[in-house]
Amino acid sequence: MITFLDFEKPIAELEARVAELRETASSGAIDIDQEIERLEAKSARLLKDTYARLTPWQKAQVARHPERPHFKDYVAGLAEDFLPLAGDRAFADDQAIVGGLARIDGRRVMLIGHEKGSDTASRLRHNFGMAKPEGYRKAIRLMQLADRFGLPVVTLVDTPGAFPGVQAEERGQAEAIARATEQCLALGVPMVATIVGEGGSGGAVAIASANRVLMFEHAIYSVISPEGCASILWRTADKAADAAEAMRITAADLKGLGVIDEIIPEPLGGAHRDPAGAIARLKEKVVAELDGLSGRSREELLHQRREKFLAIG
Repeated sequence: MITFLDFEKPIAELEARVAELRETASSGAIDIDQEIERLEAKSARLLKDTYARLTPWQKAQVARHPERPHFKDYVAGLAEDFLPLAGDRAFADDQAIVGGLARIDGRRVMLIGHEKGSDTASRLRHNFGMAKPEGYRKAIRLMQLADRFGLPVVTLVDTPGAFPGVQAEERGQAEAIARATEQCLALGVPMVATIVGEGGSGGAVAIASANRVLMFEHAIYSVISPEGCASILWRTADKAADAAEAMRITAADLKGLGVIDEIIPEPLGGAHRDPAGAIARLKEKVVAELDGLSGRSREELLHQRREKFLAIG
C-alpha cells in the first residue's frame, strides 16, 4: 500500500473509491466494471497532471518519501557481487555511509552511498543517512583504494545532511567533509555521482564532487533544507515552501545552473511507485556515463573535474 503525500489526497480518495468498488464487484452481485475503469482512468490522469506541475516544496516531499528506493535497494538492482567494506581504520564503522566493491554491468567499480534505512530499527542504525566523521573517512579510504587499483567510483547521494551532533564536531566533522570533497577532486579514476533523494549540503557534496553528476527528476540538492532556510530568514519553518521556491533546489533548476549534468526521469508518480523501473533507468545512465569516461587519462579526468566545478563559480 502506497503512502500518499498531502498534495496527493485527491488521488488517494479516487484510489480508495476504486478499491471499494472492486470489493463490491468481487461479490458478483453488481456489474460495475465500467465505473471502475472510468475511475481508474481519472486517477491516472490526475496522477500525471499532478506530477507534471509539482512545486519545489512538493518535490522535496517526494524526495523524502519513505518508500523511495534506498541504498540497499540500489545495490540489489544495480550491482552484482557487492562486497561491503567497513570502518575508517581510526574510530568506528559509520553505517550512514555504506560502500564496497561491486560490478555494474560487468564493470568493476567502487560503490559508495548514503543509507537512510527503511524502518525504525534500520533508520536508527543508519542514523537516518546523516554521516559522522568516521563515515566520511570511510568514504575517503574506499576512494583511495579505488584510485590505487584503477576502479571507477560510483556514489549514490541521499542524505538530509551531515550529522550535526556535538560528538561529531568533537571528532572533526568539518575537516572530514572537506577532506572527502578533496579526495573526490583528487581521484585519478572516473567518478559518477547521482542524487537519488535528498542532497543535503556538505554532507552530500563530500561524495558528489564527481566528473559527472546525475540527479533523479524528483530529487533535491541544496545547501540547507527548506525548513532550515525558512527558520533563518523568517524565524519559522512554516515558510518552507517559499524557501524551496527561492532556493532553486530541483533538478531542472540545477541543470540550468550547471550544478548537475543530467536528469534521470522517474516513473510516473515518483520512484517509490516503481522502484525497479527507477533503478533500471539509473543503471542505464550510470553505465553510459562510465563508458563515456573510460579511456581518459588521469590528467584528463582531474582537469575535467577541476574545470567543471570552477565553471559553477
